[in-house]
Amino acid sequence: MIPKFVRAGRLFPAVLALPLLALPLQAEPPEITLSADSPMAPPGWALLERELFRASAAACEEFYRRYFDDRGYLECVVRWGGDDGPDDAIENVRDWPLLHALGAPDAVLRTYRKVWEGHLRQYTEARTTEVPFAREGMYFREFPVMFDWLHHGEGLCAFNFEGLSDPGDPRLRERAKRFAGFYTGEDPQAPNYDPEHRIIRSLFNGSRGPLLRKATALDWAGDPIAVEGRFRLGHGERSYQEMLEHFKDYTDVVGDHPQNLCATTLALNAYLLGHGEGYRKWILEYVDAWVQRTGENGGIIPTNVGLDGKIGGACNGKWYGGVYGWGFSVRVPGTGEIAHRNHHELALIGFGNAILLTGDQRYAGVWRRMIEKVDAQKKVIEGKAAYPTMYGDEGWYAYSPQKYSHGALEVWYWSMDREDLQRLPPGGWISFLEGKNPGYPDDSLRSDFAALHRKVVGMRQDSTTPDTRLADDPLKFNPADAGTLVRLMLGGLPPGNTAAALHSRLRYFDPVRRRAGVPEDVGALVEELTADSVTVTIVNLHQTAERRVVVQGGAYAEHRFTEAEIEGRKLPLEGAHFMLRLGPGAGARLRLRMKRYANQPTLAFPWE
Repeated sequence: MIPKFVRAGRLFPAVLALPLLALPLQAEPPEITLSADSPMAPPGWALLERELFRASAAACEEFYRRYFDDRGYLECVVRWGGDDGPDDAIENVRDWPLLHALGAPDAVLRTYRKVWEGHLRQYTEARTTEVPFAREGMYFREFPVMFDWLHHGEGLCAFNFEGLSDPGDPRLRERAKRFAGFYTGEDPQAPNYDPEHRIIRSLFNGSRGPLLRKATALDWAGDPIAVEGRFRLGHGERSYQEMLEHFKDYTDVVGDHPQNLCATTLALNAYLLGHGEGYRKWILEYVDAWVQRTGENGGIIPTNVGLDGKIGGACNGKWYGGVYGWGFSVRVPGTGEIAHRNHHELALIGFGNAILLTGDQRYAGVWRRMIEKVDAQKKVIEGKAAYPTMYGDEGWYAYSPQKYSHGALEVWYWSMDREDLQRLPPGGWISFLEGKNPGYPDDSLRSDFAALHRKVVGMRQDSTTPDTRLADDPLKFNPADAGTLVRLMLGGLPPGNTAAALHSRLRYFDPVRRRAGVPEDVGALVEELTADSVTVTIVNLHQTAERRVVVQGGAYAEHRFTEAEIEGRKLPLEGAHFMLRLGPGAGARLRLRMKRYANQPTLAFPWE
């Protein structure tokens, strides 16, 4: 039987006539009803999604009880540093807010918030003895005093998604504005941004402003600590001396670096929460400055811009200079091996934020051209093509059999250009979207269950104690991993442990419980993405009760629906949302046509 379509009930409250204020009436979004007369047998992927929510939530509660005290403080040796520091401490609850926004139980969000509030207090109280800028607290005004955005991003990878679940929380709203102000130039206590040259003035930056001298190994490694027989460091160092050796070349931090484009996510948070157009303007001003520099540098993004605004200005004119630059290769203590640590790719986060705000494909084009230019430097080594990953005084080096791929996935996702798709390796999620890997949903979800089981077993067997545990030791046991669910349910890119915003084609809300995420018993699977459509199957697993779900275009309502097609029937749509009423056991495959990036993004819920 063909599903029944109905335009009905109010999702949004009616607009009332207000004195002295004329408001345009907004058309109510359509409601689509899938009757119980067209049941869908519960798909395996939907059952796995629901169980993964339940199992992950239970494991998160156990993880919390194992590693945190009643205040939400992480039970570990509290330190500052790039090996182990505040960013690692809060990264232990990475993906918890995102998991809740997808549909996990409310307890996940409540527990995360307890950890976040405890974390802010714990690292505000924590002080260094020898690292000069953290002697009065590792956090100042609830934000790291100064560090690089590789680490800032890890420290904010949970906070950035709080707003998906509760954009009205006053603490969140105030923090989003304050944190953004550290970088937009509006906060005199944190003079990170130079509006004249459109630069963030140092790779080291934060709530106390930029570090405008060469960094030392101490700045990076943190205060001295006895390692042998007590800790196992993540980078393999066996002593504090090796920790210092690890960072001995991490000195050239003055001037701007493309990593700093991650700061645009703080301004994006403020904008999404309704704090004003100024944040949007600043994001585009700063990203456009990097677009211009990339063009001036022959299409390759430079990794140092001096305080005078000139490319390479703080590194003797070398566009490839600086810590985490194109030419940043260092020796690993203990092994003597050379490690290539070029982290310009974090700039993608800023380019993606600009696309969310404008839909302007020139931002994807800048990165696409850089991919092409780097790959054009290939050479034949032992009869095989090889591609560079680094650039130094002698030119391109550190060749690899793989093509330069930083940003290839993002460029395709933003553009939906079939030519961009050719840069991606076959298999996995992409093949599934192309109709070539039908087993991917079940296989990837089952793999998540296996990983969750390993983490819980590892946590229960963990023999560390609070005085032998560093902040990053529990990371490998964090039970929350939303990556597969983001791909399958939202048709999105998992943000991982960076400062990336959420790029997705869909998002869901429960209009009955007035919360983000799919309602209980509902599963969703995005099966195809094109430039102007998304195909998704949505099913109600409950066999005796109706479920209602609001479907949104994009993570931040940035996409606008134009039409829904179900079993050959078409229904006109107009707007960023529609209501789907699912009868008991009902489900269907919907092809939703849309205009991508047609709306200004927002974190407001559909009924606000």
